[in-house]
This record gives sequence, structure tokens and C-alpha cells, in this order.
Amino acid sequence: MASLKDIARRQSVRSFQIRRVGVGAKVDEAQADDDVVATEEPLEIRLGFSRPDTGKRAEQSISITMRTPGHDDELAMGFLFTEGIVRRSRDILSVAPCGPPAANGLVNVVRLELAEGVAVDLDRLERHFYTSSSCGVCGKASLEAVAVQGRFDLHEVGPKIPTGVLASLPDALIFEQSIFERTGGLHASGLFDATGKVHAVREDVGRHNALDKLIGSRLREDALPLTDFGIVVSGRASFELMQKAMVAGAPVLAAVGAPSSLAVELAEEFGMTLVGFLKRDRFNIYTRPDRIV
Repeated sequence: MASLKDIARRQSVRSFQIRRVGVGAKVDEAQADDDVVATEEPLEIRLGFSRPDTGKRAEQSISITMRTPGHDDELAMGFLFTEGIVRRSRDILSVAPCGPPAANGLVNVVRLELAEGVAVDLDRLERHFYTSSSCGVCGKASLEAVAVQGRFDLHEVGPKIPTGVLASLPDALIFEQSIFERTGGLHASGLFDATGKVHAVREDVGRHNALDKLIGSRLREDALPLTDFGIVVSGRASFELMQKAMVAGAPVLAAVGAPSSLAVELAEEFGMTLVGFLKRDRFNIYTRPDRIV
């Protein structure tokens, strides 16, 4: 019988019949063919914890996100860490799929059991987490919220990264993207060092999910904070990506796409190096250029 991990890996792409149409050609005469696209499925994250008032175990659903199946445990762990619910790997007793599989064989619920003594702010769990830069919260409040979650001072840490290393990262990231190669439809986040070695890559239809998976993989290995590394992302540099990188202790974030204004403000506030429009032959440095040599 196939394991849940094998099922998730197999279900990370789906095949559909399409018509390949050239400009000026008749659609009804176009060639029929099969194509693969990245799978998008909901994932519910449930939290098991001890209630602070009674001490009894309780369960609460804290998030539903659209994701690409695979590394669901790392996604959930990274989400809890970047949202400030857990602070270290030993805060989590277990993480496992929960409930029966759906018709396609996937389990779209994961439950994390917190260790005894891990305090849970129930009021915080009932509030909405940041899901996009259009969440309606002003920039000042957003930066204050990140300051509360962040535990690592990034102003005086971080690697010195040669310009040639930065320029090599887009190709290195694509080389590690196994699902993107087949579908062209996924974001990726990669962890790299000053030599240009990419230590880990995670993919997902959601850019924030890809980074949560990457951070979750490091949390599992007790390898946080990421003060000696940088993070490269395949899309734009949004506020939420900068927030997650900051909470994980990564002093450098390089994005293939453009940054948002609030992302630049966050990088300035917390001493992070932000690179945008990263290409093979050029890039823009928005903050802390002293880390780029």
C-alpha cells in the first residue's frame, strides 16, 4: 500500500487534456494533447494543546490554506513558528495527517500536538492571521506586529555574499524545482549560503507556503535561526515573505520579482538586506548593501 507521502508526491501534479493552438490556427483543428498542472488543494491546520484555564487537552482549527500537497508537516510547523505560536522544535510533540483520505487519496487536514507547558494565546488564535499585503492593516501596525514575533537581532549578523553568487541563484533555484520543471506553475523558496550552495528548496502554489515549508524543514532539524544564510524566492518580495524570513532569523532575502513598499520598510526597520529583480546579470539592492561584496 502506498504511503501518504507517496500519494502526496504523486498528487502534486494533475494531468488534463488540452488543445495546443497556434496563432491563426483553427481551434477545432488544434492538436489534442495531455498537459500537467500543479495541484492546488486546501489544507486545514489543527492545533492540539492544553487549555490554560483547565489544563485539559483541546483542539482548535487555526488555518485553512490552499497548497500543493507534499511536505504538509513542514508547512504546518513553519506556519506555527513564523506566526509565533511555537519557538523551538521541542514545543511540538507530533505532527500527523488527521482524518480519512479524500476521494483523490489525499489527507487535507494535519494536526499538531503541542507539548505540555507551551502557552497558547486563545485570543490570538481567534484573530485572523496576515494572509496578504492587502489585509487592511496599516504599515505601522504591521511592523509592530513583526517586532513582537521576532526574537533575533539581524542588524549585526549575516554572510557577505559576492555579486556572482547572487546572479547564480535564479538558475540554481530552477534547477532544484522538480515540479516547476513539469508544470511551470509553482513558487519556490531556497536556502543558500555565501558560496552559492543551495541547501534546501521547497515548492508550492503559494509563495508564503513555500517559505513556511522551508522554515519548517529547518525547525525540524533545530537549525534556526538562519543567521548565516540567505533566502531566495521565485516571485516578488511581499511583506509576508519578509516577515517570515525575519522571524526565522534570515538576514538576507533575494527575490526574482519586485518588492512591495512595506517589504522595503520592514527590511530597513530590522536590518535585513533586500534584493529585488534578481537576474543573471543584474539586480537591485534596496537595503543594507554592505552584505553584498
